[in-house]
Amino acid sequence: MAILEQQVEDPSTLGVFDSIADAVGNTPLVRLNAVTDGIAATVYAKLEFLNPGGSVKDRAALAMIRAAEESGELGPGGTVVEGTSGNTGVGLSLIAAARGYRSVVVVPDKTSAEKIALLRAHGATVHVTPGGRPSHDPDFVRNVAARLASETPGAWLAGQYDNPANPGAHRSTTGPEIWRQTRGRVTHFVAGIGTGGTVTGAGEYLSQVSGGAVTVVGADPETSVYGGGDGRAWYVEAVGHFLHPQTVVDEWPDSYRPDVVDRIERIPDAEALTVVHRLAREDGLLVGGSAGTAVAAALRVARTLGPDDVVVVIVPDSGRSYLSKYFDDEWLGRLGFPLYHGAPDPTVGKIVGRLGAAVRSVPSDATVAQARDVLADAPVLPVVLARPAIGGTVVAEVLGSVCAATLAAAPVDDPIGEHLDPPLPVVGVTESPAAALHRIGDHDGAVVVARDGRAIGLVDASILRDSVPKP
Repeated sequence: MAILEQQVEDPSTLGVFDSIADAVGNTPLVRLNAVTDGIAATVYAKLEFLNPGGSVKDRAALAMIRAAEESGELGPGGTVVEGTSGNTGVGLSLIAAARGYRSVVVVPDKTSAEKIALLRAHGATVHVTPGGRPSHDPDFVRNVAARLASETPGAWLAGQYDNPANPGAHRSTTGPEIWRQTRGRVTHFVAGIGTGGTVTGAGEYLSQVSGGAVTVVGADPETSVYGGGDGRAWYVEAVGHFLHPQTVVDEWPDSYRPDVVDRIERIPDAEALTVVHRLAREDGLLVGGSAGTAVAAALRVARTLGPDDVVVVIVPDSGRSYLSKYFDDEWLGRLGFPLYHGAPDPTVGKIVGRLGAAVRSVPSDATVAQARDVLADAPVLPVVLARPAIGGTVVAEVLGSVCAATLAAAPVDDPIGEHLDPPLPVVGVTESPAAALHRIGDHDGAVVVARDGRAIGLVDASILRDSVPKP
C-alpha cells in the first residue's frame, strides 16, 4: 500500500498561532461603498480594530516589548509602564499578560470608560490623571507614567512617543501589508496623527517602495498643532497634538516625522462624528472617533481623484470602545453634536434660538479685580482657559465658574483660580429641553449652551423649564 506524503503547511497561513502576540497584524482591507457614493476613486479601510487588542496600537506595543526584551530593558517578572489615551495601554497590557509581565497604565480623565475597563480586564493597574495639563505639570500623563516607572522596581517605560520601535512596527508590517494587498496600486495613504508612529512608519515605506508615487496624508483634529491649529482641546480621542497655553516648550514626538507627510487634512469633531455615524449605519463598520477623523480626511482626498486612484485609510479602533460617547445620544446631546438617533423636536437650539452675542467669560489668568470688572452686570460667568476666542466662542476648555458674591470679600490681586466655583451646567442645541432639564436637575440661573462642543451662549434655566409642557 502506497504511503501518501502529507503536505506540511505553515500554521500561520491557516490562522493558527503559538501565542496571541503572533496574531497581531495582517488585518484586512475593506472597500467603502455607501459613504463613497459619487466618488470615482476606490477607498479601502484597513481594519486595525481586528487586531487582538482591538486597535492599531497592538503593532507598536508588540514591537516595543520585543525591542525592550532584546535590549535587556525589560526582564522576567518586570513591569510595563506607559502613559496613553488608552489603546497603546491595552496593547501593552495584553502582550504583557501573555508574557508574564505586570502592567501599569496612566490615562487622561477624558478616556472612555470602555477603554479603562479593558485595561483592568487585562490586569493593568490604571491611574487616571487630569487631562489638559501643560507638559511640565507633574500631573501631565507622561510625567505621571515616568514617575511611576522610576518608583517601581523592574519597571520599563514604553515611551511610545519617542520609541523608534513605534514607527518601526509600521515600517515593517503595516506598510508592506498595504502594498501587498493592493498589489502596488495604492496611490494615497491616509492616517491620523497621534504619536505619529503609524503615518510615519507606513507612510515612509509606501513612499519609498513606490518611488515617491504614493501621497501620504495626515488626518488631524481642526485645532491640533500638527495641522496648524492653536492646540486647544477637542473631543475625538487618540489623535492630534494638544497644546496648553502655559506650555513652555512644545515638544513633538520623535515618532512623528513631518517630512514623511505630504499634506494634512484638518477635520472638525462634528465632521468626524458624522462620518462615524454614517459608517455604522451605511457601511456596517462600527469605528472609533479617530477613525472618523481619518475616513473624513480620506473622503475629502478621494473626491478630488479619478477612477484609477486607490486610497487606503487606517481605521485605528472599534466603536465598541466608545459606546458611552460617540454612539450615546446623552453624551452627544449635552455637547450639541448631531445625535446618533436623530434630533428631537423641539431641540434646545430651537427653544433658545440663535444667540447672537458671544459667551462672556473670565479668562483663567485673570485677577479677582479683573474678574469683578467682567462681572459688573452679570451674576455668574464661566471661567475658561486663557486663550483668544475663536469666532466669538469659548472652545471646550471651561474650568469652572465665578460669581460676584464669591468674589465680594476676595483680595483684589488674588488669581481667579483660587476662587473658582463648579462649572456651569452645559446643555446642547441638539438635545430636547426635557433631557437637558433632567440632567441639570434643580439648577437655577445661567447654563452654557453648546453647539459641536463649543459654547455659543448663556441661557437661564427658567427658559428651558417654561418650554416643557406641564403635565
